[in-house]
Amino acid sequence: MNTIAARHAAVTAALFDGEPSDVELDAIELEMPAILADVVLLDAQIMTIDRTPTELDHQRIRRARRRGLAARRDLANRTAATDTTASGGAA
Repeated sequence: MNTIAARHAAVTAALFDGEPSDVELDAIELEMPAILADVVLLDAQIMTIDRTPTELDHQRIRRARRRGLAARRDLANRTAATDTTASGGAA
């Protein structure tokens, strides 16, 4: 039986260790407040799937939506401020 193997190093892909890089971990850490806010919103929505939502449920969902919007706003402002300082400011 003949085996088939790559004859050139360019054809063989580099090994992937399955771990995120430091840059990816930093990006996840930066987005963590928005991720957690989305989890809270999903939890509030899941609780009301199989029943009629009460006023308390509506308040919980609205609060979770506001928390998510605030987290995304803060993330956008933080990255915009970082981009401005990295590029040297306004022209």
